[in-house]
Amino acid sequence: MSLAEHRLAIDKLDAQIVKLLNERTRHVLSIGEIKLAAGEEIYAPHRERVVFDRVCAHNVGPITNEQLRAIYREIMSSALALEKTMTIAYFGPEATFTHQAAIQKFGASLNYAAQKTIGDVFTEVSKMSADYGVVPVENSTEGVVTHTLDMFVDSDLKIVSQVLLKIQQCLMSNSPKAKIKKLYVHPQSLAQCRGWLAKNLPRVEIVETSSNARSAELAAKEKFTAALGGVLASEKYGLKILAQDIQDNSVNVTRFIVLGRTCSPPTGDDRTSLMLSVADKAGALHEAIAAFKKFKINMTKIESRPSKRKAWEYFFFIDCAGHYQDAKVAKAIQHLGKHCNFVKILGSYPNVE
Repeated sequence: MSLAEHRLAIDKLDAQIVKLLNERTRHVLSIGEIKLAAGEEIYAPHRERVVFDRVCAHNVGPITNEQLRAIYREIMSSALALEKTMTIAYFGPEATFTHQAAIQKFGASLNYAAQKTIGDVFTEVSKMSADYGVVPVENSTEGVVTHTLDMFVDSDLKIVSQVLLKIQQCLMSNSPKAKIKKLYVHPQSLAQCRGWLAKNLPRVEIVETSSNARSAELAAKEKFTAALGGVLASEKYGLKILAQDIQDNSVNVTRFIVLGRTCSPPTGDDRTSLMLSVADKAGALHEAIAAFKKFKINMTKIESRPSKRKAWEYFFFIDCAGHYQDAKVAKAIQHLGKHCNFVKILGSYPNVE
């Protein structure tokens, strides 16, 4: 085929795609009306997972599954926006990795509201000023975000979904690397890039900031300065990326959770988060978590946090495979209840790649 013939074929396909997208959206809007009438949530993480898996099963290339999921993310985002004016609160400011994770989960068509603190995100969702919230919960290099865990002590919100975001730290500046004298950096990013900085910018003055976005904002205003952060920050503040993927650990992933008010139904491949407190006696925790071995459930994580209510009293946060409605998990939770002062289900939600 000639160039003109290829372009003509694309034009015809685009017309078909637009027609089909509108037809698909009309069905989505009808489903949304049924859900709203029944008092159900518009956003359905379990259904989202099914759609992604199904379209990827149909994929024969050359589009990759990752690219196809990104396309469908925006298709579903635009449909959500038409169904209901949705607001996603996230731990801000704009152009941070949390903002990037929120867009990765919900797409570009919804309203995003940056919050100053993690606690503010919980508050916005609790008082229904936001439909969902996105906050970081752990990093593969630096460990858990303790403030996020602590917020669950007094919150009734549920974890309804999760996002795994590969953190790609970038050196950004409008000055040449050799002329950089000052580096603005958030402590978390600094911890992830110490080795690279010691080798490549050993004599640069390091100034810690409140966020990666703030680092980029400051670097954009001053000569001979640079910042560490993500691509989103460089785009927002007009900085050139001088070096990319400079984190010391190539496998640097942050896990974010989506806060909502109701748990998702089972998908067959889920994760459950629990919070519990045990009696102050020898072997109490061992007796409690023996339930996971008894019912052959993989306990993927356990963290302890001071209760802040009584000296030397701790809360334990546990992640395990399965959904709280699964028979084995339900029995394990029942067993926990017999050996703990209290057990709280923080959420059951689909696993992600």
